[in-house]
Amino acid sequence: MAALISLRHLGKSYERAGQHIPVLLNIDLDIERGDYVSLMGPSGSGKSTLLNLLAGIDKPSRGSLRVDGVDIVALSERELADWRAANVGFIFQFYNLLPVLTALENVELPLLLTRLDRKTRREHARMALAMVGLSDREHHRPQELSGGQQQRVAIARALVTDPTLIVADEPTGDLDRQAADDVLALMDRLHRELGKTIVMVTHDPKCAARAHRQIHLEKGELQGGGAA
Repeated sequence: MAALISLRHLGKSYERAGQHIPVLLNIDLDIERGDYVSLMGPSGSGKSTLLNLLAGIDKPSRGSLRVDGVDIVALSERELADWRAANVGFIFQFYNLLPVLTALENVELPLLLTRLDRKTRREHARMALAMVGLSDREHHRPQELSGGQQQRVAIARALVTDPTLIVADEPTGDLDRQAADDVLALMDRLHRELGKTIVMVTHDPKCAARAHRQIHLEKGELQGGGAA
């Protein structure tokens, strides 16, 4: 069976002030459907860049990148935006919740890009909040929630479209240990009970150990085998 995510000879570089700056070098990597992967490496190793490429936020400079059979390198910007909306759920370190919206409204946001009517959108958002244990906080705004609760709202938002892939960039980096453990336990459930494919960037070895597979980057290069 083909891997859900397949990268071959992937490279990414930037041009800054007339200088060519390579960030990722010749990455070969396969990630299976239902896998739970952590990306680790020192600052500047390219792990967040790689996560952005997997999520279709950025495009590689060279090489191929296929997700669920789709060559996302070949997509136009509009096609790529539609693909992200349908296939990727995002979890960020600093939650990225809109302060003027309630928890329910924040979770509902990705569904505004779909053809669902308002009643159905609200039902889906409520189910997602229930899944992360926050049904009793649906009318609270972010400033009325703890950091751990805000991150759980962000996870509900990532889940609400039933994405193919969940990408998490330092999801526990702004949390105390207890809140971080709660968020990691929730991500374990998403993987174990819902079979979600999760790719997580982290600098925390304890966080990385919760994933089923650790991938290390060093100066833009994959350390050890990544491709099947």
